[in-house]
Amino acid sequence: MSSARSETLRAAAQADLAHLRARYPAQFRTDAAARLRVMAVLGALIGLAGFGAWQFEMSPARILSGLGRLGSFAVLMLPPSPEGHLGTFVHALGETLGIAFLGTLTAAILAFPVALLAARNVVPNPFAHFAVRRGLDVMRSVDVLIWALIWINVVGLGPFAGMLAIACSDFGAFGKLFSEAIETCDRRPGEGVVASGGSALHRIRFGLISGVLPVLASQVLYFFESNTRSATIIGIVGAGGIGQYLTELIRVLELKQVAFLVLMILATVAAIDWVSTRLRRAIIGPAAR
Repeated sequence: MSSARSETLRAAAQADLAHLRARYPAQFRTDAAARLRVMAVLGALIGLAGFGAWQFEMSPARILSGLGRLGSFAVLMLPPSPEGHLGTFVHALGETLGIAFLGTLTAAILAFPVALLAARNVVPNPFAHFAVRRGLDVMRSVDVLIWALIWINVVGLGPFAGMLAIACSDFGAFGKLFSEAIETCDRRPGEGVVASGGSALHRIRFGLISGVLPVLASQVLYFFESNTRSATIIGIVGAGGIGQYLTELIRVLELKQVAFLVLMILATVAAIDWVSTRLRRAIIGPAAR
């Protein structure tokens, strides 16, 4: 009985499909040119990947030959130990968190008014919009490590250079994300403000900002979590924080201390992720992740 029912349903589906093919033949016609273009693009990507693997001398043999050395390094890292430098490492970790916090906060504060200029529903002038967007693209295209090298030569070694590097790098990213959030904001609250006699500034203050503020706060929290890792990396080039100790200890093969620093960083990032996740949920609701 079940088999007969399945055959009936299959026959009905095939009849519907044949009817649709007859009624809309253009929708079912195979576009040979489009298929060739897709195959050409896939072939180009595969060829490019193969050329890159050959150029970089990638091979399983090299990976397998290095696994023994990797195992030796792992053994030398055990057990993780600060070896009398716990206070120094904790201070450096606090410096890293300070770099990430101040850099993220500075970037968010400076990027917010610029994001208003970059949003089409706030400044409709296409020339101003284009100029601001391209400026943000320039800031965002320079990696935080490059910004760190630039600021080290400007203000010298230390955490101040690291904070400025993160602020410059995040300024472009925040400007783009904030402006896109403002552009996608619901227009009805702003229209209600204007209809009740409010000015353009009132529309922005009570109709736009109040609607996008939870989203912006969530983005800032996420970037603070990410910048904690970035602050570790830029410390390697002398921009302060725990990274400068990490690179020196790796250079002199003090691997037990290296393992202890890595565990400190992992625990800190996990704690920040836990706290920021709950803050995001409190700001934008239980659906936040």
